[in-house]
Amino acid sequence: METNPKVPQEVFQAFLQRYPLYPRTAFLDELRRREFSRLDRSGAVYLDYTGSGLYPETLVQRQAEWLQSSVLGNPHSENPASRASTEGVERCRSRILEFFRADPGEYALVFTSNASHALKLVGEAYPFQAGDRFLLTFDNHNSVNGIREFDRVRGARTLYLPIGTQDLRVREEDLEEHLAQARHDGHNLFAFPAQSNFSGVRHPLEWIPRAQELGWDVLLDAAAFVPTALLDLSRWHPDFVCLSFYKMFGYPTGVGALLARRAALGKLHRPWFAGGTIALASVQADCHLPASAPACFEDGTLNFLSIPAVESGLDLLEKVGYQTLGLRTGILTSWLLEELLPLRHANGTPLVRFYGPTDMQDRGATLALNFQDPHGEQIDHLDVERRAAARRISLRTGCFCNPGAGELALGITADRMQACIDESAGAAGCQDARRCLDPRGAGAVRVSLGLASDFADVHACLQLARDFLET
Repeated sequence: METNPKVPQEVFQAFLQRYPLYPRTAFLDELRRREFSRLDRSGAVYLDYTGSGLYPETLVQRQAEWLQSSVLGNPHSENPASRASTEGVERCRSRILEFFRADPGEYALVFTSNASHALKLVGEAYPFQAGDRFLLTFDNHNSVNGIREFDRVRGARTLYLPIGTQDLRVREEDLEEHLAQARHDGHNLFAFPAQSNFSGVRHPLEWIPRAQELGWDVLLDAAAFVPTALLDLSRWHPDFVCLSFYKMFGYPTGVGALLARRAALGKLHRPWFAGGTIALASVQADCHLPASAPACFEDGTLNFLSIPAVESGLDLLEKVGYQTLGLRTGILTSWLLEELLPLRHANGTPLVRFYGPTDMQDRGATLALNFQDPHGEQIDHLDVERRAAARRISLRTGCFCNPGAGELALGITADRMQACIDESAGAAGCQDARRCLDPRGAGAVRVSLGLASDFADVHACLQLARDFLET
């Protein structure tokens, strides 16, 4: 393999000796040169794949060519332009089901604007009643946490499944205890992420059939998982799956999906209707007839000009192969962990504090961490972000819309959180609350890898970390 000019030859050779399987991923170096050449031309280092993937150049080019050669209209008609749009949307719908190995007899695909929209569709339409249960882990994105507002107004109970403060994983005994609280004569919804957007922890997909056996409908947040791992819906059968395609391959934004078992969709009752979701509506009779699924969940006019681009993104991922992509991102994450863990200030204080596991067992290519000064005090993550930007490194700081995992990792108690919220009420808002929690800013640094990552990227991250060492 060729050495990147930004990395010393001896460093790269030492890396290859430690990871002899890395050359098997050489196809991704060729892909980077062909599809992501703008990274090296601009000197950019991109380490925020959990925030968004990067779009391949040919994906955009193919989409532009299709738009330039097509006459496309609003799909809700039978004229030629409308039919062309409908054909593009339906072809893409079938391709997505095929990609995730979802039997179209079992699963329907609802196009949404993103994963959050898919979660909202489930939350607002799930038939919560008094005494029903909504179970979710501490390790969930806010778009999942927000579903509790729907269940509470209907009298259901919100239950939180705890995670460990060190490894940020769920203990099996806690899982069993909470699953046993299903209401046998009511409705029960269990939501968890296949991969944490905070720590990179991959929660066991074996939870899906276990929960279903005990009477739970399972909502799987796959947004952080599917960019580097295959979700095989011929093996796992969650009732609802949400995802965003820009997380997988950068483009198009504004297109996500809810993959739902048809039996589970039949339980949902929408509190609202719009154009496209109905077969008939009457003002005089004050009634409406919903369209059949999935149309009854697709509000208004779909993003018919962008949806077909998803096919090209899936084709690219299939060509790369999740095995190759997982091998590369796993090796790079492992190397970065092994290089950061031993870093010490002159007095022996560790430079880096990790949140979550420090090995590669059941984890994705996402690391949450903070840098510490020689006294063990957290270095303001906003300062880290500024210094990273000066090196043209894009990473993410904060709690990443995952307050449960962030609060536990940072040791923030419920009483302390409430006190800071009360103190900040009527002031500037969340920034004041963050400073109340910690003068250096409550939050962490997140580094995440993906489709175009290479060794030079993680080497640049290591060099940034060394900037904070006091020797």
